Amino acid sequence: MPEVRIIPLLGLPEVRRDDDLAALIVEAAGKNPGVEAGDVVVVTQKIVSKAEGRIVSLDSVAPSAEAGRLAVETEKDPRLVELILRESNRVVRQRGPVLITETKHGFVCANAGIDASNVGPEGLVSLLPEDPDGSAAAIRGGIQKRTGSDVAVIVTDTFGRPWREGHTNVAIGVAGMLPFADYVGQTDPHGYELRVSTLAVADEIAAAAELVHGKLDRVPVAIVRGYPYPRGEGTARQLVRDPANDLFR
Repeated sequence: MPEVRIIPLLGLPEVRRDDDLAALIVEAAGKNPGVEAGDVVVVTQKIVSKAEGRIVSLDSVAPSAEAGRLAVETEKDPRLVELILRESNRVVRQRGPVLITETKHGFVCANAGIDASNVGPEGLVSLLPEDPDGSAAAIRGGIQKRTGSDVAVIVTDTFGRPWREGHTNVAIGVAGMLPFADYVGQTDPHGYELRVSTLAVADEIAAAAELVHGKLDRVPVAIVRGYPYPRGEGTARQLVRDPANDLFR
C-alpha cells in the first residue's frame, strides 16, 4: 500500500477578487513542501469564490415575494433566500429552517451552497463558483505553468448527507484525474468478481483533506501526496447522479 500524506499548506494570504490562486499556492508551497508531480492539490470553495468575485452583499439583494414567503417558513433573511432561489434550479425539500435545493450545477445541498462563514464582515455571503470544474482546471494549468509538475486539483465544499448526521467535504470541481476508481470486473482475493465497486475517490480525497483544512484553522489548501489516483480528464459533474437513476428524488 502506498504511504499517503495530507499536508496543510500554510502561509496563504487573505484571498481577494482577481487573485491568481495558482500563483499564491505555488508561492506558499515554496520548496517545502513544494508541489510535486502526482500531487493532488485540494482547494476549498471559499477562496475560489473570493478570487472569482462570487461574494455578495445582502444589502444589494431585493427579495421577491416567493423569497419573502420562504423566509417566514425558514426563519431566514429574505435576501439570503432570494440568493438561494437565484442559484437553484428548484427547491428539493423544505422543513422548518432546513432548505435543500438543487443548484445550477446539479448539486443537491442546503441553501444552494451559499455560506456566510469565513467570508468577511457581517452581511457578506459566498456563492459557489459558477463552473467549479473550470476553476479546478484553471488552477491546475497555472500550477503546471509555474512548476512543470503534472498535478490534479480538487475544489471542495462541505455538504450534509441525507441518511447520516454530520457534514463532510466533497468534490465540486475536479481536474487532472478521474473522479472514480472502477473495480468492476476485477476479482477479490477469494476469486469473487466485483460488479458494483466504483469508489468516488475524488470525494474521498476531499474528505481526507478536510482533516487538515479545518473550519477555524485558516488552511484553505492541502496537498495530498503519494496517492495513485486514476489519471484522466474527469470532472466533478460525473459525480452527480442522473435523476433517472435516483430512487429517492
